[in-house]
Amino acid sequence: MQMVWKLVKALLWILFILLLAAGGWVGFNFIYPDVTALKNGNPEKTSFMETREREWANKGKKIKITQTWVPLSKISPFLADAVLIAEDDKFWQHEGFDMEGMRTALEKDIKAGKLKAGGSTISQQLAKNLFLSPEKSPVRKIREAILTWRLEKTLTKKRILEIYLNVAEWGEGTFGAEAAARRYYGKPASALTPEEAARLAVVLPNPRKLNPIGPSKYVAKRAGIIYGVLLKRDKGVTAYEDLMKNPEPEE
Repeated sequence: MQMVWKLVKALLWILFILLLAAGGWVGFNFIYPDVTALKNGNPEKTSFMETREREWANKGKKIKITQTWVPLSKISPFLADAVLIAEDDKFWQHEGFDMEGMRTALEKDIKAGKLKAGGSTISQQLAKNLFLSPEKSPVRKIREAILTWRLEKTLTKKRILEIYLNVAEWGEGTFGAEAAARRYYGKPASALTPEEAARLAVVLPNPRKLNPIGPSKYVAKRAGIIYGVLLKRDKGVTAYEDLMKNPEPEE
C-alpha cells in the first residue's frame, strides 16, 4: 500500500511539473515577442523569410529576398479588397478568428484524415508569417492563436492589413505587394487594376506554385470570381476606402 501511495505521489509531482511548464510556456508566449513595436515600426525580416533563406541555402539556391515597404495608402484598394475577398472576407468584423471558417476547415481536415491549412484569417496569417514557421502542428497552432489575439489587441485593423500586404509571400523570393506588382506587372502596387489585383490575390495560398500571369486555368477561374465580386462592390470602393478616408485612431 505504501509503495502504491509513493507511486501516486510521484505521478502527481510529475503532473504538477508538466502543468507548471505548460503554464510557463503559455505565459511566455503572451509576453514574447514584443508586438507593440509593430505599432510604428516595420519588421525588417519575418520568420517566413528566414525559413525560406535556410531552405535556399540547404538546396544551394542563390535567391535573394525582394521586398519594398510601402504604406497602405500606396497599395491599390483593388488589391487590398481582392486579398480580403480571397483570404478573409470578414476581416473588418471579426476579432482575429473566423469561427465559422475554422469549423468548416476542421470538418474538411477530419474528412481528409490529416491536419491541413485552412480557415485562417489575415490576422492569423500575419502572426504565422512574422513569428512562426510553415510547419503544421498543434503546438504551432496554439502559438499562432496567442499571437493573433495579441496582434488584434495591440494593432488597428488598418495596421494589420498594411503589414500583411507588405510581408506576404508572392513567389520565390518575392515578398510584399510592391515587389509582387513590379515583378509580375512592371508597375507599382498603387497602379494595379482590378483584374491584376484579383490574379495576385488568387496565388497567396500557394505563391511558389501558382503564377498570377501564368496559363493556369485554376488561377484564371478563381480570379474571375474575385474580379466579379470587386465589380459588384463598385470596383473596390468598400470598407477599405472608407477606412482610408476616415483612418482608425492609433491606440
